[in-house]
Amino acid sequence: MIGPIIGLFAALLGGAPGRQTPRPVYNGREHELHVELPRLDGAVKVDGRLDEPEWREAALLTGFSQFSPQDGIPADDSTEVLVWYSSTAMYVGIRAFERHGTPHATLAQRDHVLDVDDNVQLYLGTFDDAREAVFLAVNPLGVQVDGTLRETYDAGNAGWSGQATARQAPDLSEDFVFDSRGRLTEWGYEVELRIPFRSLAFQMRSPQRWSFDVVRQVQHSGFEDSWTPARRGSASFLAQSGTLDGIRDVHRGLVLDANPVVTQRTLGAPARDGDPSAGWRYTAERPEVGANVRWRMTNNATIDATVNPDFSQVESDAGQVPTDPRARLFFPEKRPFFLDNLDAFATPNDLVYTRTIQEPVAAVKVTGRFRRLSVALLSAVDDRDVSAEPALGRPAAAPVVNLLRVQRDIGALSRVGVTYTDRVDGRSSNRVADVDGVFAFGQVYAARLQLAGSRTVDTAGAVTAPLWSAGLDRNGARFGMHYELRAMDPDFQTATGFIARPGLATGRLDHRFTWFGAPGAFLESASFEPSVLANWKYDLFVRGRDALEKKLHLVGRYQLRGGWTGSLALLLETFGYDPDPYRSTFVEVTDGARVDTVPFRGRPRLPNRDYVVSLGTPQWKWFTASALYLWGQDDNFDEWASADVRYATFDLLIHPTERLRIAPSGTYARVARQTTGEVVKKQRVYRVKAEYQITQPLFVRVVGEFDGLDRLPLRDDSRTNGPLLFRAPDGTFTRSARTVQRNFRTDVLLAWQPGPGTVFFAGYGASAEPDEGASWRTFFDRRYRQSETFFVKASYLLRL
Repeated sequence: MIGPIIGLFAALLGGAPGRQTPRPVYNGREHELHVELPRLDGAVKVDGRLDEPEWREAALLTGFSQFSPQDGIPADDSTEVLVWYSSTAMYVGIRAFERHGTPHATLAQRDHVLDVDDNVQLYLGTFDDAREAVFLAVNPLGVQVDGTLRETYDAGNAGWSGQATARQAPDLSEDFVFDSRGRLTEWGYEVELRIPFRSLAFQMRSPQRWSFDVVRQVQHSGFEDSWTPARRGSASFLAQSGTLDGIRDVHRGLVLDANPVVTQRTLGAPARDGDPSAGWRYTAERPEVGANVRWRMTNNATIDATVNPDFSQVESDAGQVPTDPRARLFFPEKRPFFLDNLDAFATPNDLVYTRTIQEPVAAVKVTGRFRRLSVALLSAVDDRDVSAEPALGRPAAAPVVNLLRVQRDIGALSRVGVTYTDRVDGRSSNRVADVDGVFAFGQVYAARLQLAGSRTVDTAGAVTAPLWSAGLDRNGARFGMHYELRAMDPDFQTATGFIARPGLATGRLDHRFTWFGAPGAFLESASFEPSVLANWKYDLFVRGRDALEKKLHLVGRYQLRGGWTGSLALLLETFGYDPDPYRSTFVEVTDGARVDTVPFRGRPRLPNRDYVVSLGTPQWKWFTASALYLWGQDDNFDEWASADVRYATFDLLIHPTERLRIAPSGTYARVARQTTGEVVKKQRVYRVKAEYQITQPLFVRVVGEFDGLDRLPLRDDSRTNGPLLFRAPDGTFTRSARTVQRNFRTDVLLAWQPGPGTVFFAGYGASAEPDEGASWRTFFDRRYRQSETFFVKASYLLRL
């Protein structure tokens, strides 16, 4: 009698005993982190509505915990994540409940929503190695962000401004093909994702276990929540992930992507060089046809190739104001072929910098993951136009570049790697070999070692030189540290890497002491970060001599309720005189009627004392801002004298509608002589970027930038006040003169980009160099225009 009654009630509730299986639920706060992933035969329409029957059978992940600003407490907003898979794809559904109002959501282009919108992030470790993961994120409207995370366990501080983070940011250079749709609801937002297995690399076995974690960012509060109860005091964030178990018999099929590309440019320039008033001429270049091909040979190995590639950039590099004119400026890679899987080539001390491949004619790249071994190889042929051989009196050659990076996992979290790079340009060559390793231990510690050598062959013969470094990190929640010692021989060269300042030995000791307020307190966290840094010239370091530069930085950071952040810093420094940069600098001296030139010689040391304040606003719905201001006594490197320095930056993001974004930014630097108060150097870069998203794949972008430099004639300000002269290689002298530079730059782009690889761009770029004192309106005056470019680009991704 009881059995039929139970059956009747079960039927009334929508199912019969034996036919309905209870939904598996995994509560992160209860440490239910090993998910038996359901396999279902159906397929759903990705429309942002989790209303198909398959979602009622998916595994349910709940019980999120706060990770930032403080871990170990229940999340303030509740989140549900549904997961299941078919033979060809993984499906993820998200229900994010928001009781504080409408979530932050804008319609923007790919990879541009993390810092502005509410979002949910997936960390999918398809090799379950606790070292790397595919990173996929979506905002409430389903706008995608993607990339990879390969952890390096570096606990170094965040510099003068910003907040030190407890987890490493992903590299967003790689794009994955997946589907996502989202919608706002009365209770928050709902997002649906389909991740094809053909878009992923994974293990060659069945069944498989993948590591998995979910992070939710809530912009109104500045909180981060994670499904796993992850702790900030850990060397690795990925090692604390949960798992997706029992993944069987997944099919990728043939993965062969062909991506033909067609580009055409029309260049405009003054008919007479440097004189726009003499008329204007346009030259239409012949259309260029190229192609990229990707063949995923196995689940875990891929070959990419390109012939006559188009690497045109659709947006010029943002201008920079150097804080140290002795250091080279770093510009990030933007070219699609090199961006793909770029972090697989990452090495300590930037021994791989793909922008050194300037005008590639063809290239091939092989990447693979084999059990505990990963391999990345890139070979490219550069154009003869960039050959350095003609400058040496020899015929131009087509430079050939090879980059090889191999890494081997050791133990639970450690790894060792080797790198080999070369660039062969006719009879000249540069080769670099490296071995490095990172060794994690004790949950919060990581040790880092590197030894590299270079061999350079040029007209002077063959030269070999070493580079080595060692470091120790502790990434605790309340106490962290970063110790590092690095030394680079002045003859160490890398034609395929980036070295900001060669020939230095650097030692640094960074510490971080953090205090956390009670949940809901006005002061959520505060930290004190003392840092000691010393730079030696390499030859002086190996002889045990005094450091050239000594720095003590005292930085305090804070985070307030609601997402306010800021920092205060005191920078105490002393810089020793290095004669090498001034070997061609002389001083004109007058003794009565006699004029002579003598070598420039600076004071032995210059003391510095700077103050820094920075502030960051919350991620408000329509506005976000951050600013930094530095003032005090610092170096005037051009004249090697103490100076009164002002340095400021600001970044704004204004999004008055969900489709429009306006991003003004600026950098200002001013150096004034302490002896007279004259402003000897002033440089500023102001930039405005405006984007309007017409539809999800279609947008318009306009960028305008002003770069201005004013510098007085230089003199020996700290000693004789004589004017400075510069000696040319032929022995002639040139007196320092006043420098005035003005440049206006604009870029306009109409773009249709429905997915990775398929694009249509129509763009215009121009630059103008107006006279001193001219306003921004002169950009529209053709008399000052120096160049114009019209271009179109079309490519289509064929998935065979």
